[in-house]
This record gives sequence, structure tokens and C-alpha cells, in this order.
Amino acid sequence: MNSKLREDLKDFDRILNETKNQGIEFLNNLENHPTSTRQSMQTDGELNEYGLGSLGALAEFKERLAPVMVASPGPRYLGFVTGGSTPASIVGDWLASVYDQNAQSIKAQGGATALIEMETINLLLQLLDLPQSFMGGFVTGATMSNFTSLGVARQWFGKQFGKDFAKNGISETINILTATPHSSSVKCLSMLGIGSQNYVTVKTIEGNREAIDMYDLEQNIKKLNGQPFVLISSAGTVNTADFDDFVAISKLREKYNFWWHIDGAFGGFAAVSDKYKHLVEGWEDADSITIDCHKWLNVPYESAFYLIKKDHINLQIETFQNSNAPYLGNPLENFNYLNVLPENSRRLRALPAWFSLKAYGKEGYRDIIEKSIALALHFGNALIEEENFELLAPINLNNVCFTLKGNHNQEKVNEFLVCLNDKGKVFMTPTVYQNRKGIRASFVNWRTTEDDIKIIIEELKETILDMEI
Repeated sequence: MNSKLREDLKDFDRILNETKNQGIEFLNNLENHPTSTRQSMQTDGELNEYGLGSLGALAEFKERLAPVMVASPGPRYLGFVTGGSTPASIVGDWLASVYDQNAQSIKAQGGATALIEMETINLLLQLLDLPQSFMGGFVTGATMSNFTSLGVARQWFGKQFGKDFAKNGISETINILTATPHSSSVKCLSMLGIGSQNYVTVKTIEGNREAIDMYDLEQNIKKLNGQPFVLISSAGTVNTADFDDFVAISKLREKYNFWWHIDGAFGGFAAVSDKYKHLVEGWEDADSITIDCHKWLNVPYESAFYLIKKDHINLQIETFQNSNAPYLGNPLENFNYLNVLPENSRRLRALPAWFSLKAYGKEGYRDIIEKSIALALHFGNALIEEENFELLAPINLNNVCFTLKGNHNQEKVNEFLVCLNDKGKVFMTPTVYQNRKGIRASFVNWRTTEDDIKIIIEELKETILDMEI
């Protein structure tokens, strides 16, 4: 055994304690840690011939790498719809690394960690009040969840023509209808060979909305003359967290033949709140749903899951089956996640979610969801009171989309945001909404409080003064 490995094995307890202390120091100082940094680092480090050992590597991390880390798990990091890891989810994430399981099979002989994943999916179905007719699994993020779901949708479409697209390739034009798709869904169309431009854009509801105009949707369906299609709908659009009318879409299933996919990466968690679950009414009728856990569930990256109706299991296996591994047996008799997902190698990604769900329950997550929405509304009201800002869209859930007041300030929006973020107290992301440059703030972090809103407003006002707007 390598001498450094031997030393680490003997000193494992100290190594883990030092690592814990490094993590605690970061987490306990999140409020004072910068939300962005322009500090550069050299990336041409040399590989040591004999190794530094874990403590040596940790020392170099603290000196070189830690300073470029930002407070993305913190309460004022409002970009990219980023949640912060709950204490319980960190426990689960650490143990997932310690136990280092390959979460694939439900066979006890090879490890039954797939059963833990199935139990976690069942807990999530209870949290979201969705029926047991769905089956699910964990992937890295919303992109791979959308990819998994739309991959099965692609196979379904081929079957409508008696063709196996997974085996023989796409030989029919796949009809895709959508109104305001997330960029990850468009990316998936590219990766699936459908084409990132090969979809029909349905009109949105008139007024300040991003949701599907149901009349225009049906008009586009009629143009297909009975051909099957795939509908990509939204439970929370990126800019305004708008929701499509799932009850109306459900009724269309009575007249038309289509695969219905819902991208609910963060907005699906509206189902947890009695105040907002009406937004997802009817979504249980969808064929597939995407949900991101490292957003509103507040677990570490990378964590998301797909939900696909159990009725489609054969299509899912046809799409992803690892047919060159006969030792795995019949995929229907011997369930293995590698036959229903893109990845063959998978860590026990479900464990952080399992820990957090068990630790805080439905009430704990209801509190996180409703507090986030209340803070978004509070922030929006505070912006309205400031003479230099205006809302670009109504606050439907947890996203606040705003800009500098007046068209004459449009050219200054991006510079303003750069200056704001450079201060390191708050981080937001740029956007474009209805052809106007804007700023988007997403409230999903369990740590955020009203005191943070006060700090954010002060930072906005100071940046206005600095730029003399």
C-alpha cells in the first residue's frame, strides 16, 4: 500500500475532524462570505510524485481553492434558483460518500440501495401529493430528468407508427408543442436527435403571462390532423414562475393523442403548500414530470428526479436498457436502474433527500416553501417603494423579475447587476423578459430571512448611488 494511503488510513479520524472543522467554519460564516468573487487562481498546479496526504491536500485547499468559493448555499445568493443544503441533507451526502454504494439493483446480494431510492421517491410522492401510479429515480439535475422523460416520450412517439426509435433511429418527424420551455428542455431535444429548433411555439396568454394559451394550443393540435405529438408544459417558468393550466390540458387528453411532460423543476413544490397547490391541480394526469431537489428541497448538488407513469415501463426499458449485460437478467423481473436511466454508474444520490425529508417532514418543507414565497412578495413590495426600480412581471410564486425604472436606463441594467454582484453581499442573475433587460431574484434558500431583504435593498440603493443613476 502507498505510504500516504497507509498514513491516511491510520489517521482517518483526525482527517475527518479537520474536514468537518473546515466545513463548519464555512457554514458558520456564510453571512460574511462573499456571494461572488473576481479572485483568480492558477490552474497549472503540479502533480506531486509522492502525494501530500489528505491533510496536506486539505491545507492546499484552504490556501488556494477555498478563497474562490462563494456563498452559494447562503441566504442572499438569489441566482439560478439555488437552494442551500439543510443540515440533514449534508449528513446524507457525507454518508453517501462514506458508504459509496452503486445505486442500481434491488437485489440484496449486490446491495439493496435501489430500495432506498425507491423509498425516497415514495416519500417525495407523499410530499407532492402525487399518486403511486408514478415511478421515479434520481439523476443529476433537471436537464437529465427532462432528458430521461423526453427520451421515453420519443420512444412512445415512434410506437404510434409501429417503429422502435431506440433501436433503429428516428424515422418520423416528432411533433413537439410548447410555449415557454426551459433551456434544458430545448437542449434535450438537441441531444435526443429531435433538433433544438424543431418545435412549435404555442402562444402565451395575453397580458403579462408566460403560460400556454389553451385556444392557440388546440388550434395547433388541429393542424396536426390527428398526428400524435409531445407537449412540454411548465410548472413554474424561469422568469415569472407561471403555470400552465393542467386541468385544461387534462381535458385535451380525452380528444387527442399526446405525451404530456411537465417541467416542474422548482415550481412543482407549490404542491406542498395548501395556499399554492391549486397551481398544480391536474398535474397527476401527466405522463412524466421533472423535479429538481437541489433547488427548493435544499439538498446538495447534484440532485433531481424524474417521475414517469408506471404504465410506460416497457417504453422506458426499450429506451435505456443495457442489453449487452446478460448477467443482469430480465429487466422486468430483475429491476435495475441502469435499464431505465441514461447512467450506468450512479452514487446513492437519494440519501441526502431521504435524510432531509425524514428530518423535517411535510410541515418543515411547507414552512420553507411558504416562507420563500412570502419573502419574494416582501422583496417585490420593497422594490415598488423604491423610485429607481420596477417589476417586469407579477410575482406568482418565488421569483422576482425586475429592472431599473425607465427605458432610458435599459442600457445600464447589466452594468448595474455586475456592480451589485461585485460587492459580494448579494448575487442575482440577468434575464430578458418581453424584450426588456432585467434582473431575476429567486427565493428558495431555507436560511433567507427578512433581515436579508433589508440588506439586499440597501445594497441596491448603494449601487444606484455609486453609478449615479
